[in-house]
Amino acid sequence: MISYDDFLKIQIRVGTVLEVEDFPRAKKPSFRLKIDFGPLGIKVSSAQITDFYSKDELRGKQVVAVTNFPPKNIAGFLSEVLVLGAVLEDGKVVLLEPEREVPNGTRVL
Repeated sequence: MISYDDFLKIQIRVGTVLEVEDFPRAKKPSFRLKIDFGPLGIKVSSAQITDFYSKDELRGKQVVAVTNFPPKNIAGFLSEVLVLGAVLEDGKVVLLEPEREVPNGTRVL
């Protein structure tokens, strides 16, 4: 168990996907995303979300991500945020997203 104060240390924010590229160097099928988090700036992420989403569908989509983890090197790419999704039993990921559009950088609690 963690305390509510521990939970508050996690910065979960909403951002809009600006760019999507294939990421062939990743071990599992992935995209490289460029995401606008408003006042927090533009961040990049590697995301294993190729099963249910096309590059065209992701552009302009709002996503939810943890923004205060240290950057992680994934196959030579420095992923700055962790895009959140529900992982199904078969490993496929369904993105978490706001029910309606909100300003980029909005905190999720």
